Amino acid sequence: MPIELTKGDLFATPGLGALISGVDGGGEMAGGVAGQFKKRWPAMYDEYAALCAGGRLALGDVFPWVGSDVTIYNLVIQRNWRDKAKHPALVTALDKALALASKAGIQRIGLPRIGTGLGGLDWVRVQKTLEEAAAKTDITLVVFTQFVRDKGTATPPA
Repeated sequence: MPIELTKGDLFATPGLGALISGVDGGGEMAGGVAGQFKKRWPAMYDEYAALCAGGRLALGDVFPWVGSDVTIYNLVIQRNWRDKAKHPALVTALDKALALASKAGIQRIGLPRIGTGLGGLDWVRVQKTLEEAAAKTDITLVVFTQFVRDKGTATPPA
């Protein structure tokens, strides 16, 4: 399937069967979009941090997490938070995540411009990687290229 590029709020968009986050293998999730995942799903973060502390997550691995309301595929694309993301790790982890999602019957996955913020990857190269991965599956990757707050979740004026 082709990828869909969109603007919006990754966390407030209906119709996504799962989300993808880029993480490091050091157990941080301190900044960027990963920090938002940590804040929203602390139980996921606790499991992720324990795996990292035990040395059980390496570059190219995927930590799938199923919560009561969401499935998240955490792609290990950085060694630690100080290190830049590694493109080969993204390719490997993305393929693994899509295979897991396919087995789970997931049809649409939302993700940010993974690895291109604090991770330092080139967006043009990442977009091509996402297109190539999506072409090999029936899953649609919905890539949020720009955050736009969902007006339905804004606090109404007093």
